[in-house]
Amino acid sequence: MYINGQWIETEDKLRMSSPATGEFTYEVNNGTEEHVQQAIDAADEAFKTWSKISAKERANYLIAVYRKMEEKKEFLAEVITKEMGKPIKDARGEVQSSIEYFRWFAEEARRIYGETIPSDSHDKRILVIKQPIGVVGAITPWNFPLSMGARKSAPAIAAGCTIVIKPSSKSPQSTIELAKIFEEVGLPKGVFNVVMANSSKFTEVLMNSKKVKKITFTGSTDVGKSLMEKSAKTVKRISMELGGHAPFIVFDDANIEQATEDLLLTKFRCSGQMCTSTNRIYVQDTIAEKFTELIINKVKNLKVGNGLKEETNVGPLIDQNAVTLVKKQIEDAVNKGAHKFENKMELSKAENENGNFVNPTILTNVTPQMNVYTEESFGPVAPIIFFKSEEELLNMVNHDSYGLASYLYTDNMSRIIRVSEALEYGMVGVNDPLPFVVQSPFGGVKESGVGREGGHQGLDAYLEEKLVAIKYNL
Repeated sequence: MYINGQWIETEDKLRMSSPATGEFTYEVNNGTEEHVQQAIDAADEAFKTWSKISAKERANYLIAVYRKMEEKKEFLAEVITKEMGKPIKDARGEVQSSIEYFRWFAEEARRIYGETIPSDSHDKRILVIKQPIGVVGAITPWNFPLSMGARKSAPAIAAGCTIVIKPSSKSPQSTIELAKIFEEVGLPKGVFNVVMANSSKFTEVLMNSKKVKKITFTGSTDVGKSLMEKSAKTVKRISMELGGHAPFIVFDDANIEQATEDLLLTKFRCSGQMCTSTNRIYVQDTIAEKFTELIINKVKNLKVGNGLKEETNVGPLIDQNAVTLVKKQIEDAVNKGAHKFENKMELSKAENENGNFVNPTILTNVTPQMNVYTEESFGPVAPIIFFKSEEELLNMVNHDSYGLASYLYTDNMSRIIRVSEALEYGMVGVNDPLPFVVQSPFGGVKESGVGREGGHQGLDAYLEEKLVAIKYNL
């Protein structure tokens, strides 16, 4: 753990193992409620000075961070792959995304603008200034262990806040490496703190503390709801990026070859373990046969295995619990009439015996009665649903609970406008499998989240607006 610029060791250790082979990878220190409180106190003390330094100075620290990360790109990518399993090519993309977050918010730190408002009287001036909110408590997920730490810490630090971050116990090493980089660039003590502790104990201290002014969380909807309830006790500001159930819609005027190629990215990247992963594939019935044949042929060519191998396209799931849940969804669908195609994996002995692998799977003849139709699927399983018309699609595509990401494939501009506006999702990728960039807001609607990360909106989330009304003598 990294608290107030010091590395803390404890007797309680967490041993990490590779999701691909079961081999030992890292050992990290596990803390207690006292460590959480120490980190909060350190962040609170550091805030008194950090919040007062110039925006240019804060930006310079973030510039130093992204330059240091560029020097360590390959090393950081290997850390990600070793601890959570994603293919090394995807891990390199995550590192680059993390770098871009620090670069973007280094630039945005110098663009925290206030405003003046015309007064009703000649002897009064009205100003609105923006100030950092205070100590931030951040909880990050295991599936993007580096970029989620970057997406939360970069804007917080740019705004003048200090932060206490708890990475997932399933993939903590990436955040520890990030702390080492902050230490190397000389970030003042207490501005960035990393605590490993039991989740319930960590959140209890965090949520009860009046020193913590904001909570930012990425994870499951159920946990997010619990944190929202607990934050009400001290009226903390919250940012929540929660679960998703993304539809991938293909109309018959779309470029089918491109759509199937892009589907591989939205469904099988990170083995389907993304909140923005495709969960339902809606294909117009006039192209259903051609689309299904194309995507099955592409899935046949996916290489499954240890993410450290350059040729790997699909890595393991995070643990055996994840494997069990995905296999149950597939079994439920097949029992209720779905047709299944799966890419039979060729794995090494270690991968076969100890790896958390699931065959990349295509399901057709999928109906609303199947669990996979409504439950978020965090794995390499792609359910295909056919539809006849735009009207029929719009009656079935919006989810009762989830509203994070969606994907729309069509070359009809009128339809693009109609359907993208009708989709009840925070983000729509039109003929684009990767619409998420650092300069745009990321977030969902309904039970998929509150607030936005990225873009200038991501910085606003760490700032308070203050009215300053000045009456003076002429």
